[in-house]
Amino acid sequence: MQITIPSKHEGQTIEEMFKSLHLPKKELHLLRMSKEITINEQASTLRDKLSEGDKLYIPTLNETSQYVSSYRLAEVKYEDEYLAIVVKPKGVKTHPNDLKEANTLMNHVIYTLDSDYTEPVHRLDQETVGLLLVAKHPIAKKILDHMLEDRKITRTYKAQVDSLLPLKPQSIDMPIGKDKFHPNKRRVSPTGQRAITHIIESHMLDEHTAEVELKLDTGRTHQIRVHLAEIGHPVVGDPLYNNSKLRQLKLHSYKIEFEHPFKDEFISVTLDD
Repeated sequence: MQITIPSKHEGQTIEEMFKSLHLPKKELHLLRMSKEITINEQASTLRDKLSEGDKLYIPTLNETSQYVSSYRLAEVKYEDEYLAIVVKPKGVKTHPNDLKEANTLMNHVIYTLDSDYTEPVHRLDQETVGLLLVAKHPIAKKILDHMLEDRKITRTYKAQVDSLLPLKPQSIDMPIGKDKFHPNKRRVSPTGQRAITHIIESHMLDEHTAEVELKLDTGRTHQIRVHLAEIGHPVVGDPLYNNSKLRQLKLHSYKIEFEHPFKDEFISVTLDD
């Protein structure tokens, strides 16, 4: 991976830059041991200082992705040397449950992107359509993972819900765990993992349906669907939490925004782009 050093990392050593990006200690140690790091094609160590515009080369750490190529193209909304934002279609799983599966989004992504390493930074439910962030290098993956955990990657969703009035802006902070009576469902449970969903705004589409814009602080399985059903406004077309027989889940991962870790850029991509 080659990084053209942006102004925000000017004057830092390589190690200081990666520490500021919260690269885990294991990967930092591997880089300390590496003899392949260069700055402007000159052999370097993590103690060397960086200047804006420097070309920093970091080895791949011998990690590759093991997805079987599907020979089907994924829709790419944004791509650079470090990451991509792709569209997950309805009914397609984010990734395979075993290495023999070949019809998930990541199988399409490994075929589409010119990279031996492609890993999802987060997940989407199988019935959810929308944007998914993918790392193209293991170091980028570790950094993006921390950004997601630290709420520095904003994910905006849109859902159509059963309602007679627009939903008020609010935060839903309810733990989610497995439903012991249904293996495919989740439920609000005091013993579950903390889950936080923010309702940002809402407007009526017709007399029985509101469209809601939401943002997540956490990414639990079925989080939005469980939370909205719990407050009495299940997602339209949801077969699990709204008894829908149509299986036309009206939930989309609509927007992804974040400050790029390796560029002086703010990335903002919407499903409509």
